[in-house]
Amino acid sequence: MFLVIGLIAAAALAIGLFTQVGTKASGGSRPQVGDPAPTFSLPRLGGGAAVGVPTNGGGNGHPAVLLFFASWCGPCQAEIPALGAAYRRQSTAGRTPPVALIGVDGSDPTRNALAFVHRSGVSFPVGADSAFSVTQGLFFFTGLPEAVMVRADGTIAGITYGAITPAQLSSWDRRLIPSGT
Repeated sequence: MFLVIGLIAAAALAIGLFTQVGTKASGGSRPQVGDPAPTFSLPRLGGGAAVGVPTNGGGNGHPAVLLFFASWCGPCQAEIPALGAAYRRQSTAGRTPPVALIGVDGSDPTRNALAFVHRSGVSFPVGADSAFSVTQGLFFFTGLPEAVMVRADGTIAGITYGAITPAQLSSWDRRLIPSGT
């Protein structure tokens, strides 16, 4: 009798666990190209204004590239310094780049994340996603690095799984800026 009850309880637990894999409590699904980008606000590494995606587009109504990374991620350690340097070149003479670059550091203790972004020469804003609430909860990313390209109207123009190069970033910048601007 106890064996039967145990097996029924184990089966119910397994069904409950496996039917929740890849789903959000709200019943949402993985964002796709053309969908509105999930809006979020995270505490900024090092303090200051929050970092995120407002409802009016990636960078307050401007197109944006969201970079999801972490200091413990090997491919991120190669990707982020190169992208940080590319962003600094675009930001010369105090000019704001036409496409916002927004970092989301996943599941790092703050001191590790800060050390990584400083060591990598990052000057773009980075939000601390210590509980993966944005990385996994809103975007369903289970690996890092990832990138999401957001149009000025807040819709997703592209999603890249894995590292991107400065050349790919530049290509997305050109695609996200409306012609004639």
